[in-house]
Amino acid sequence: MCELPERVATERGDPPGTAWPGWAYLPTGPFASEAELTRQIREYSQTSDPLFYAVVTKRDIATTTTATTPAGSAVGWISFLSIATAHQSIEIGHVGFSPVLQRTVAATETFYLMIRHAFEDLGNRRVEWKCDSLNGPSRRAAERLGFQSEGVFRKHRIVRGRNRDTAWFSIMDEEWYGGGNGEGVVGLKAGFEAWLKEENFDENGLQKKTLEQVQTDVAGGGSG
Repeated sequence: MCELPERVATERGDPPGTAWPGWAYLPTGPFASEAELTRQIREYSQTSDPLFYAVVTKRDIATTTTATTPAGSAVGWISFLSIATAHQSIEIGHVGFSPVLQRTVAATETFYLMIRHAFEDLGNRRVEWKCDSLNGPSRRAAERLGFQSEGVFRKHRIVRGRNRDTAWFSIMDEEWYGGGNGEGVVGLKAGFEAWLKEENFDENGLQKKTLEQVQTDVAGGGSG
C-alpha cells in the first residue's frame, strides 16, 4: 500500500494542518505556505542523520466520499536518526504524516516497513522510538507497534523554549524475529504480516482484528 523511496519527495500531499497538535512536539512546522514547506523538504533531503524518506502511496486512497488521493502521491515523511552503525542501533522519528495517511492501514504499514528495513536490511540489533513524554498519541503508537518502554529521561531536551522529558522505547532484534530465550517464540514481524493480510479487512477496508489482537493470537498460536 505504501513504499519508502529514500529521500523526501519535493512533491507532496497536503501536510498536517496548522491546528495539528503534533507540531508542538516536532522541531519544525507548522508551515504557513507551500513554499515554506517546500524549503523545509529540500533541507530534509540534504541530511544523512536524520535520513528522511518520503511515504508514497502504491494505490489510490479514498479521502472522502467524492475525493481520492491517487497512487504515487507523497503523503508524508519519516526518518532514521541516531544512526549508530558501530553499535547496530537506530531510531525511527521525525514523523510527519498528512491527514490522508494519519490513522490508516498505510500508516501502520509504513512503520512496519521502517522497522523491517532497520533490522533486516541495515542489520541493527536495536530500533528506538523517542518522544516527548507529554505526547500521548506518540507513546500509545509506540506501544501499539510493539515497542517496549525504557523509562523517561528528565529534562532531556529544550524544545520550543521549554524543558522536554523524553520517553524512550525500543524493539530488540530477537523481539522482531522471534526465538529469543525460548524455542518457538513468535516475533513481532509475524504479527505485523498477519495483520496486514487482506483477509483481516472487510470490504470497506476496516480491520477485523486490531494489531494488538493479532499479535496476541500469533504469539499464542492462534489463526491471527
